[in-house]
Amino acid sequence: MPSDCIPFSDTNYFSSLICDYLEEKPELHSFYNRYPKLENFKNQIIEKQASFSDENRAIVVKALQEQYKNSILSDVTVKHIAFLEQSNTFTVVTGHQLNLFTGPLYFLYKIISTINLTKILKEKYPEYNFVPIYWMATEDHDFDEINYFNLFGKKIQWSHKDGGAVGDFDTKGLDKVFEVFSSEIGLGQNAERLKLLFKEAYITHGNLAAATRYLANELFGAYGLVIIDGDDKALKRLLIPFVEKELVSKVSYTTVLPKAKQLEAAGYKVQVNPREINLFYLDKGLRERIIEKEGRYYVNETDISWSEKELINHLYEMPERFSPNVMMRPLYQEVILPNLCYIGGGGELAYWMELKDYFEAVEIPFPMLLLRNSVLIQKAKQTKKIEKLNVSDRELFLKQHELINLKVRQISDIDINFDTQRKHLKEQFQAMYEVAKQTDVTFYNAVKAQETKQLKGIDTLEKRLLKAQRYKLSDHVKRLTILQNELFPNQSLQERNTNFSEMYLEYGEDLIPILINCLNPLQGEFVILKQ
Repeated sequence: MPSDCIPFSDTNYFSSLICDYLEEKPELHSFYNRYPKLENFKNQIIEKQASFSDENRAIVVKALQEQYKNSILSDVTVKHIAFLEQSNTFTVVTGHQLNLFTGPLYFLYKIISTINLTKILKEKYPEYNFVPIYWMATEDHDFDEINYFNLFGKKIQWSHKDGGAVGDFDTKGLDKVFEVFSSEIGLGQNAERLKLLFKEAYITHGNLAAATRYLANELFGAYGLVIIDGDDKALKRLLIPFVEKELVSKVSYTTVLPKAKQLEAAGYKVQVNPREINLFYLDKGLRERIIEKEGRYYVNETDISWSEKELINHLYEMPERFSPNVMMRPLYQEVILPNLCYIGGGGELAYWMELKDYFEAVEIPFPMLLLRNSVLIQKAKQTKKIEKLNVSDRELFLKQHELINLKVRQISDIDINFDTQRKHLKEQFQAMYEVAKQTDVTFYNAVKAQETKQLKGIDTLEKRLLKAQRYKLSDHVKRLTILQNELFPNQSLQERNTNFSEMYLEYGEDLIPILINCLNPLQGEFVILKQ
């Protein structure tokens, strides 16, 4: 499948922080450890190897074996889990919410970036093993962010009244979602495969975590993906010392807040602001913030409270009740995994860059940060339309009104550019300015005001001519608009809206192999795949 690439900065969909990071601008060097170049991984391996214990490895492997006990695993995944107990094995991690039926397309791109990076690292450093990890965000509670996916421009949504961590949500009601999905997806071999995949994931599994594990394993198990659920007592026990520091010393707040202010002072938007305590309390149907007032600790919006000593005792007895928020979750991941690199989207990397001083304070190596692959997939009919309309890759990413105006100017049989008239007008007024210099300031200002008025008049006439030509060329404009709306649903990136099932209908079981073969996570550019 042929592909083209354009710089992320040329898409106009990525923040200045991410574009500057990709350019390795010096003002960002203090916010990350090592830039993700292939040659930099050697020192990251040495640093992580020196800090990660064999005891932690054994605990992680045992926890994974327990989590997978009801799953059918590929030989590669089984081998990868076994590798994790060896001191020469390291991970590459991506994380994602438990979006219904994967949510938007970039779920696939995150995991494929992760799988492909482990392959590249193995080729470069054959003496080590590298395992791709998908961290399921089972402890999140933002249900409204994950309870739907978009299909052919329609929102397929699941209604559920439960509370607490979404991973524990039972799958009641998803049979009705399946009926809606089945009616929309149509007929054919690929459609039937999608229906079976949805049914096996969400109808036969009891909760959302198990359903998501099944789905991700079905899609990526053949590539050795290892799926981990952090909502695990044995794994949480490894985090106890760091949770205790968080509760008593508020270490994340005192280190992240100054770093966030540094980022802001450098001219960048702060993605997440830390709280004084960056932990939730987790129980059946409950996930609420832990807060401290006058030396006593409370679970927000409840009657639950402890003294400091009582809370620490409770932590050692039931560590599974303590849930890291977005500020502490990265630390939890790096404590329990021999990880080298985190792969995420622009928003994720933005909040990771607030955390470097926090990691240094608790003496955990800060991982390398890699922007996931981003992709625009053009189906065969769309590629033909693009060629017929003579639209370039970069032009596709323009705002719609900019694209339409540009193409109307290009194809119009009238020159819709009054720059010559503007130049002539300015030359005429230049002579008047020479006269004005010999009089008083009021006359000079009058000449300037008249020039401004007439230049604005030319702008207005140009806009009216452009509007008239847009009307005259309305058929071309309409085809251009429909095409861009197909490729950029809701005037946003395809990968942030479209569900993978639309592409699966087109490519079937070849979809993931195509993406695996075409995406290089170290390429650092936006990929356009054309059929």
